[in-house]
Amino acid sequence: MGEEAQEQEVQITDWDKKETSSPQPSTIISPSNTSKLRQFEWRILITLFILFILLGQAAAVLLGRLYYNNGGKSKWMATLVQVVGFPVLLPLYKLVPKKETVDDTPPTPTPTTHTSVFKVASFYIFIGLFVAAMCMLYSIGLQYMPVSTFSLICSSQLGFNALFAFFINSQKFTPYIINSVVLLTISSTLLCFHSDSSLPKGVSKKQYAIGFVCTIVCSAGYGLYFSLTQFAFQKLLKKTNFKATVDMIIYPLFVASVATVVGLLVSGEWKTVKTEMHKYELGKISYVMTLLWTAMSWQVYTIGVVGLINKVSSLFSNVVATLGLPIVPVLAVIFFHDSMDGVKVVAMVLALWGFVSYGYQQYLDHKLVTDNRFPTFDSEA
Repeated sequence: MGEEAQEQEVQITDWDKKETSSPQPSTIISPSNTSKLRQFEWRILITLFILFILLGQAAAVLLGRLYYNNGGKSKWMATLVQVVGFPVLLPLYKLVPKKETVDDTPPTPTPTTHTSVFKVASFYIFIGLFVAAMCMLYSIGLQYMPVSTFSLICSSQLGFNALFAFFINSQKFTPYIINSVVLLTISSTLLCFHSDSSLPKGVSKKQYAIGFVCTIVCSAGYGLYFSLTQFAFQKLLKKTNFKATVDMIIYPLFVASVATVVGLLVSGEWKTVKTEMHKYELGKISYVMTLLWTAMSWQVYTIGVVGLINKVSSLFSNVVATLGLPIVPVLAVIFFHDSMDGVKVVAMVLALWGFVSYGYQQYLDHKLVTDNRFPTFDSEA
């Protein structure tokens, strides 16, 4: 009896060891749980980028109009604040992991040859100078046009971006995307035939026309910028990790800042900055704070734009930026007492409708990709 009891005790002890050594069901990470976690993290990141674009763009446009409305006249200064805030992003390099994960960096070699480095540097210089030119056109358009009309016309950049994306990024067009592009383009085209009675103070009809042309050209330029940035990530840098995203922001903005400072010095507008500050209607401190927060707002916007281009596509990033444009006219009515007539309301509704159309297509595409990349597994499979 003693031997049998001892034998049973040994068997029970061995069984307990097997149970404790095996993983508990609650600690098992199944492929389906991993896919859900990755999808959740992806959605959080995309949502953050979208908020950066919407908030940064609205704040930057309104602050830019505030600068002009209260005595600001320097186009070069208005251009400089759009790009010069990049040093605040330098601490982001501290967040770059020493070794990028496999999911972030494709297994393609990074540029190591002198030729590759030259190509990358040349692209940064080109895109930086291009951004500086677009920012100047942007400043002229904002100076000579009501902020509500200006913002709605800027939505035409989506149509330009769609065209460039088709040829440069091999963007596939579905009925939803075509519907989105057409609606957003019509919403801005309506304003071409709209005679705005609420012109900014001291702006003539000729200057209004100049501002309109500059805004259209600027919109086309930014549409090209979005597509070129996506092309650089896919074909030139051949990586989409965090460091590549920060590089795509920092280096071009550094070049754009240098070019704008040179323009400010050569034009002689730097001589009038001190006088402009003293005559600013809201005071010297408000003058500095307006420029400072405008610069910060543009950096927030840039992070969102480049982040979405990197993680989704240039067209989607542009669609989100276009969604934010109808928000600005509403805020302009509140803060600057711009008129909101029937034409602007229709343009706004069409812009929102166009965004919803594209957003639904993006949802379908993302659902298809995630279903193929992270298939669900049954417990009995």
